[in-house]
Amino acid sequence: MTKFAPANLTSHYAVIFTSQRGDNLEGYEAMASKMMELAKQMPGYLGVESIGDESGFAITISYWQDLASIKNWRENSEHKAAQAKGKSDWYKHYEIRIAKIEQAYSKK
Repeated sequence: MTKFAPANLTSHYAVIFTSQRGDNLEGYEAMASKMMELAKQMPGYLGVESIGDESGFAITISYWQDLASIKNWRENSEHKAAQAKGKSDWYKHYEIRIAKIEQAYSKK
């Protein structure tokens, strides 16, 4: 099983979520797993790559077919509930960036 998202599309979008978790992480892991599974069911979802360290710093990059798919994900009611919990309890700081991928290459 690969940790890499697909890299065979010529044009798509990346949502880059960089975060620093706080001290209160009650329910975080369960919600993170639930959101990963939910994202996979969303139209336009292409894949995800994520990494974090022991200090709670993490980067998750999700890949999407188009901006409309990203908007639908952002506005999903279950995702909105997770976002609210993240803002109130789980994250000290986060940044979200959206980038257009013009080309992608890989070596397998």
